[in-house]
Amino acid sequence: MSNTTAHAKRKRSANWEAEFYKNGYPKEVIVIDDTPTPPPQSQPKSVLPYSYSSPSNRALPYPTTTATTRTKRIRTSVREEEDAIAKRRRKENPQPVNQAYPVSYPTNHAPVPAPTPVIEPYDDKDGHYIIRPNESLTPRYKMMRLLGQGTFGKVVECYDRVRRTFCAIKIIRAIPKYRDASKVEIRVLNTLKEHDPLNLNKCIHLLEWFDYRNHICMVFELLGQSVFDFLKANEFRPFPADHIQQFAKQLLTSVAFLHDLKLIHTDLKPENVLLVNQGRGDRYGGDQMSSRVLQSTEIRLIDFGSATFEHDYHSSVVSTRHYRAPEIILGMGWSYPCDIWSIGCILVEFFTGDALFQTHDNLEHLAMMEVVLGSIPPRLKRMAK
Repeated sequence: MSNTTAHAKRKRSANWEAEFYKNGYPKEVIVIDDTPTPPPQSQPKSVLPYSYSSPSNRALPYPTTTATTRTKRIRTSVREEEDAIAKRRRKENPQPVNQAYPVSYPTNHAPVPAPTPVIEPYDDKDGHYIIRPNESLTPRYKMMRLLGQGTFGKVVECYDRVRRTFCAIKIIRAIPKYRDASKVEIRVLNTLKEHDPLNLNKCIHLLEWFDYRNHICMVFELLGQSVFDFLKANEFRPFPADHIQQFAKQLLTSVAFLHDLKLIHTDLKPENVLLVNQGRGDRYGGDQMSSRVLQSTEIRLIDFGSATFEHDYHSSVVSTRHYRAPEIILGMGWSYPCDIWSIGCILVEFFTGDALFQTHDNLEHLAMMEVVLGSIPPRLKRMAK
């Protein structure tokens, strides 16, 4: 009976399998683990985060192994804790999400040009070169100070970076008529230097000249102050007689040299006679009446801008008023004698300290001449214009 029953069970089992697979074998097989759920085990609290709570004794809703379940729960708990921390940080320090930053694109506008440097003018409204001490006139010459200024232009003390010495540069005004006159002066100066290379005749020598920014510039040796400036600084006190004699000898030598070259200076005056030694002198007398006496009377004759060759054109009026000869005032024409007249007026001024004829009117000037020299000869009066 038992054998029969067992055989029947085996047969039913075989028939069940055949019945189950009668439509073919399944593509997937699902295996359900029927292992009983293990009893819960207490885990050390130190390995779990503080927010993790121990599992209860209830059965898990699905079968799994103990190690896998524990790992998943730990990871889930840690992830939840990190999410909570990140959420708190976002609340405390809100940051813009997907913040948009401005993007710079090249513009179609032309680039803004750099500001043009301001160039200071070189000349004033009258055509004079503007002197700026301690600035360069050219790369070679550095301007130091203004020495003098006249109708023709300015004279500036400069430092020569090549010769490493100081010099005087005469800068002519940037006006055509003065530029043309300066070229005549350069011609005269070259003639003087050619005929007197050792400068035995006490006329100033031209070192060089150049054209710079429309200004003719003539370079000379740096001399002292003029005889007129020395008189003025000495309160127009007369020179000693021996000094006047030395001045006279040098002036007559210089003018004779010019006349031999068929040149007429036409503008002799104390301002155009320079001292060589800077005009230094010793003082004599008390504090109230002290005066300076020159240590050296060596001079140089300067300013040949009005010098004229005998055969060149003669303008009707020449010479500075106080030193002008009577034939010029009378309009009779002039020549070499006008220089001799000027020398006479200069020597008298050295002796008295004052100009001999201090006037600005022709008739008064002629009258003063008659007071000093007597009546003008009738012959000259008839020749006057």
